[in-house]
Amino acid sequence: MDRVAEKRLLAPSTALFPVPVVLVSCGDIDGTKNAITLAWVGTASSEPPVITIGVRPTRYSYGLIQRYGDFVVNLPTKDQVPVLEYCGTVSGRNEDKFSKANLTALRADEVRSPLIAEFPVNIECKVKDRISLGSHDMFVGEVVAVHADPSVLREGALDPVKLGGVAYALGRYLSLGEQIEKRRL
Repeated sequence: MDRVAEKRLLAPSTALFPVPVVLVSCGDIDGTKNAITLAWVGTASSEPPVITIGVRPTRYSYGLIQRYGDFVVNLPTKDQVPVLEYCGTVSGRNEDKFSKANLTALRADEVRSPLIAEFPVNIECKVKDRISLGSHDMFVGEVVAVHADPSVLREGALDPVKLGGVAYALGRYLSLGEQIEKRRL
C-alpha cells in the first residue's frame, strides 16, 4: 500500500515540534527591563555561536531589544513553568514582571540586558541582524557569554539531563531530560 496515500495533507503551519521555551530578558539592568517567554528560538550557527529568537513587533520587549541591541536567553527548569506562563501572558508595558514574578536581575558581563538569577543558564547575546518574516521578526544574536549554575554541569560542561529543560509543542509545555541510549539499526 502507498504510505503517502495514507497520509493527510494539512495546512502549512509551525508543525516543527517540540521547540525550546525560554525566558528572554532585555532592556537595561539600570533602567527599563523586561522578560518575555519565547518558543520561537533556535541555534543558527556554531562558529561563531548564534541564537535566533522570533518576536512580534507589537511586543514591548521588541522595542527594548531594538533600542539596546542585546538580549539574554535564560534556560528554565520544569519547576519554572509558572514563571514562563506569567511572563508570556502579561505585558511589560503594564506590569514590572521582575517584581511580580520575584525575579532577580543580575548584571551581565557583556550586554546591558540583565541575567535572571533564578534560571540555571543565562546566555548573553548581541544582536547582529534583524529579519522581518511576517508575524514575527527574527533577531540574530551572537552568543558573547554563557553563565551556568554548577548544578547543571557535568565535568565542567552543560548537561541537558541535569537541566531537564522545557519544550513547547502545540500549546503545551513538555519536560525534557531523559537520555535515550544510542542504538545501531
